[in-house]
Amino acid sequence: MIVVPHHAGRRVIVLGLARGGLAAARALAAGGADVGVWDDAAANRDAARRAGYGLADPATEDWRRVAALVMSPGVPLTHPAPHPAVVAARAAGVTITGDIALLLRAEPEATFCAVTGTNGKSTTTALIGHVLKQAGRRVAVGGNLGIAALDLPPLGAGGVYVLELSSFQLDLVEDPGFAVALLLNIAPDHLDRHGTMEGYVAAKRRIFAGQGAGDTAVVGVDDAAAAAIAHGLRAEGARRVVTISGGDDATAEVRVAAGTLIDAIDGASAPVLDLALAATLPGRHNAQNAAACFAACRALGVARETIAAALPGYPGLPHRQELVAVIDGVAYVNDSKATNADAAARALACYDAVYWIAGGVAKAGGITALAPLFPRVAHAFLIGAAAPAFAATLDGRVPHTMAGDLAHALRMARERATAERRPGAVVLLSPACASFDQFRDFEERGDRFRSLAAALPGRRVLLAPAETAA
Repeated sequence: MIVVPHHAGRRVIVLGLARGGLAAARALAAGGADVGVWDDAAANRDAARRAGYGLADPATEDWRRVAALVMSPGVPLTHPAPHPAVVAARAAGVTITGDIALLLRAEPEATFCAVTGTNGKSTTTALIGHVLKQAGRRVAVGGNLGIAALDLPPLGAGGVYVLELSSFQLDLVEDPGFAVALLLNIAPDHLDRHGTMEGYVAAKRRIFAGQGAGDTAVVGVDDAAAAAIAHGLRAEGARRVVTISGGDDATAEVRVAAGTLIDAIDGASAPVLDLALAATLPGRHNAQNAAACFAACRALGVARETIAAALPGYPGLPHRQELVAVIDGVAYVNDSKATNADAAARALACYDAVYWIAGGVAKAGGITALAPLFPRVAHAFLIGAAAPAFAATLDGRVPHTMAGDLAHALRMARERATAERRPGAVVLLSPACASFDQFRDFEERGDRFRSLAAALPGRRVLLAPAETAA
């Protein structure tokens, strides 16, 4: 656990008591702060009180005594309306911050590598951590992925924190000054929390704030919004900019051509690795993730040969095109993390005979943008609140069934895929939706898919350990 000492003896309010909020409360209390906590959910308040924390009701707190409001990224800062505690804190001139800013201040001698993007940030974060560990570096991986930032171990000089950061977390960091900052891509997402696409892009761009001449910005150029940011950063000239592409974009310093990772950071192009050797990184989107990882690790001083040797051993992450079973010749892939159409497109593009399970709480635009990939879908099985709207989009274009819930969808998908016996058949959970209508989160949805697939009858292929974690 990180100890945060710079608020010792001062009143600090922690708002939002999920994983990151409780870690912040512990870190601040260990550093001597007078910590008060609050959560709009009564159950979370009761749990915090049982853990020994005093409650701080925003409506009755004397904000003139408060030094800082530490917010969970899940609490609205601006849209659709700021939380009442935010309004009160601003009126009193109280600093509003988050756990990432506290970590940066508590570990000034460590090196920070931060990753954001609409899609791919979890895989890229984990991949960078994997390569750094293989290179013998002292590293801790967390933030929006896995371990909360302030529950990570203290690393000090020579240590590297690799952090996945959401746009919500970046809204709570003013000038982070990350040694290496990555922006993978930008597609419309979370517009309810940022108000407009411009607000969302501005939050993502904040990852580069505070960088100087010794720092590196790694930016994807496979979409127009991110490419424009790369161009703007180059024009500023404040830090080194390395562009990356999952395809053969000749303008990118790190790119993938005909499946081979190419390094042109120093000018001359040199092959690094045939990505076919990295079985847990299928598809163009993972090619971009590999390129981003390479650029970041080179900026952190890892040799090209070390990165090339480490990438094929990456075990992968759950819920990101995770191969959970092969039964009677049909593969079952858990891509529950695909909570928007852009993420689902990355999975659909990897397979030619897809029995697609989709639905949940749809994002703006639904699945209309996926139309070019519809020929890859043999049949769609629709679940959750988005099912009627998705059915309307698919009508006359893709055969589909209103399955209702995940259990029925998987059963029907198995029956049809087994009966039709298409070469390369894949039952793919890639919902293009949030999960909150039927599940607590995408992890619970993916875990349910995995357990249901494990219970299916038929002749199975034994998967290697790396495959099961893909």
